[in-house]
Amino acid sequence: MTTSAEQEGKRRGRRPAGADTKNALIEAAREVFTEQGYEGATVRAIAKRAGVDPAMVNHWFGGKEGLFAQSVLQLPVDPAVIANEIASGDINTLGDRVVRRFLTVWDSTGGGQFAALVRSVAGHEMAVHGLRDIFLKQIFMRVAAKTGADNAMFRATLVASQLIGMGMVRYVAKFEPLASNDIDTMAAAVGPTVQRYFTGEIAGPS
Repeated sequence: MTTSAEQEGKRRGRRPAGADTKNALIEAAREVFTEQGYEGATVRAIAKRAGVDPAMVNHWFGGKEGLFAQSVLQLPVDPAVIANEIASGDINTLGDRVVRRFLTVWDSTGGGQFAALVRSVAGHEMAVHGLRDIFLKQIFMRVAAKTGADNAMFRATLVASQLIGMGMVRYVAKFEPLASNDIDTMAAAVGPTVQRYFTGEIAGPS
């Protein structure tokens, strides 16, 4: 008969090569984030819980933020990949790219995952911290920094307010005609505002 200690040892022990480490990390991350919160959870603790090498977190998710995005927020994209995609290309068309990428991601799930994300943020402080870290630091701050404009954090926050507000109206409140407008229409209408937030003149904090 296998004892509870032996079972625990099997769970905590290092997984052999070829095991499904990605899913193991996602399951372990949900547990550790729930127990210790977003800020208290560490990559090492999550990897230990999953029984894998900590390097696998960077390999599969690019770091703690990406793992949180997939395990708790269940975002359909990797934040680091999104940031790189948006930041590459002409700085003068940033606004258009941001709006198109945002809508393409959430439209692909019918808006349901965005609505679920809003619910998770409304009910859990941990989700608020994680979402802020991912959207502001990992995506919009990275993009704003590449423009060389001043007040990068303020600009990133303005962009976040625009996109999250657009998502609320389109996917949660479902106000028409915005809820059903095509991406080209939305990019033409909202893109210039996002562009101004990134590169234009704004009266930000000194």
